[in-house]
Amino acid sequence: MNQNITAPLSDETINGLKAGDYVYITGTIYTARDAAHKRMYENGIPIDLDHDIIYYLGPSPAKEGQIIGSAGPTTSSRMDKYTPYMLEHGLKGMIGKGKRSPEVIESMKKNQAVYFAAVGGAGALLSKCIKKAEVIAYDDLGTEAIRKLEIENLPVIVVIDKNGNNLYETAVEDFKKGNADQ
Repeated sequence: MNQNITAPLSDETINGLKAGDYVYITGTIYTARDAAHKRMYENGIPIDLDHDIIYYLGPSPAKEGQIIGSAGPTTSSRMDKYTPYMLEHGLKGMIGKGKRSPEVIESMKKNQAVYFAAVGGAGALLSKCIKKAEVIAYDDLGTEAIRKLEIENLPVIVVIDKNGNNLYETAVEDFKKGNADQ
């Protein structure tokens, strides 16, 4: 199912998202990668994450006339150590690539959050959906600083919904069933 949603995420939006849905996100999201997550975990979160989305992103430097450089997703499992803490502080959505740990999935279910995947290797195309980018914390971390992004129609797939349904698992099962029928 294709749907357009707005960030920050409302409870109603979260409740309507199912693993496998194709989604276009418009609104305000934040970026943070490994170094920023570590610092937030150790020193406290410098932003209000209530119903927000964090895009696991460390953009390349912007060329002249660009808002941001290439904006492809980072491997999400690198943030797994910190994710339950972030979810307990209001985070409701994450954008990245790859699998999540069982602990993260349990925390997502407990905190009613969703995990989206963006297409790895498509950073130059994804950057076109970013209309404004502003460093708001940890400027000293360079590309890993926390940025506030204004986005329009960022294409993602719901990989894990608030109930823990996981597209990476169900897609494999569906594939096996389809091949067994042939």
